[in-house]
This record gives sequence, structure tokens and C-alpha cells, in this order.
Amino acid sequence: MVSGNFKPGTPAMVLAVMAHPDDAELWAGGTLTLSARSASVTIAVVRHEPGRMAEAEAGAAVIGARLHVLASPLSQQAVCDLIVQLRPEVVITHPLGDVHPDHREVAAAVLGALPEAVIATGQPRRVYTTDTYNSLTLDGPVRASTIIDITTTFEAKMKALAAHARTQPITGHFGPMAENIGRLWGARIGVRYAEAFTPVPVLGRLPASDGL
Repeated sequence: MVSGNFKPGTPAMVLAVMAHPDDAELWAGGTLTLSARSASVTIAVVRHEPGRMAEAEAGAAVIGARLHVLASPLSQQAVCDLIVQLRPEVVITHPLGDVHPDHREVAAAVLGALPEAVIATGQPRRVYTTDTYNSLTLDGPVRASTIIDITTTFEAKMKALAAHARTQPITGHFGPMAENIGRLWGARIGVRYAEAFTPVPVLGRLPASDGL
């Protein structure tokens, strides 16, 4: 599935549940910025020190998203309660086999929260995992089937990522990695920059829409 523009009928609410304050920007910043043009976008992040949370607020503002702070350590019930409260059509989180243990912990909490939330509300209807460091998980390369053209929002993605430069190695590490993997995924679909997502079954149902 490939999308460059969000059309009528695309999600009215998108929720990204991430481990670190810069994760949404790094792995899905371009796509979330696209979504925010026509949808309500919430970035939920596990609480970190005040400096990092201030950066998270700044990054979310660039994207056009609302920031929601989750208690640490993250509980499955907290994720379920948030999904029930917001009723997002789409949820985005980390790969279940991510190389970073914090990412795996968040992904497991999201996956564990889905049955109760979906039975209670019917939402989310679609769930995706993001890319990861150089697109390599514990299970091998990311095998994404949903690749989103973010050429028009790549500059905003990088600006949002730069909001974290005071505490994170953006210029020397994360920024160049975002540029590299963005170009690699873009080449897959013939555009300049793209982000990759892998659909996750929701009670046996896989996404069947164009885009997220």
C-alpha cells in the first residue's frame, strides 16, 4: 500500500504510542504531519526528565499533534484506558522485535491493550508498527507493506526532530539516519522521502486501506 496524500475517509484520529520523546518524530514524523492536516493526532510518550518532555512538546507542536504523557513504568492498562478515551482509528507503535528494550516494552503494552480496547469501543481499526534503527529488528530487516510518501513533510519532520537536539545526538546521529532511511524507503516507491509501516492484526483483522 502506498499513499502520498490523505484523502476523505482517512482516519479522523491517529494515536502514536512511543517509548521516548523523540521516537514519534524519528520513525513517523512525516506521516504524522501529513495526518495532522486532516485528522486529530496524539503522540503518547512515557514520561522522561523535564528537559526531554519540553522537547517533546516542541516536537509535537511542529507536527501539529497533541502530546499525552504516560506514567513510567508503562502499564498495559494505561494504554488501554487511553485508547478507550480517545478511540483512535489508527494506532502506531514500535516493532514487537525492536532492538531497543524500551521499544519492545511499549509495543508489548500496546499489543496487550488491544483486545480489551477493541471489544469495548471497536477502535482502533488499524494498527501499525514503525521503522527502527537502520530498519533492522531482532527478527531481521523491517518488512513493511505500507510505505508513505513524506516528501512534502520531510522538512517538518526534520524540524520536529531538531527540537530534541539539546538532549539527543540529532545532528551527528539520528538526523543523518532519518535522512538515509527516508531516502531508501522513498526509492522503493519512486519518491524522494518515505516512511515505512507494518500492519498488525487487530483481533484477526488486517488493514485494507490505502495509506494508514
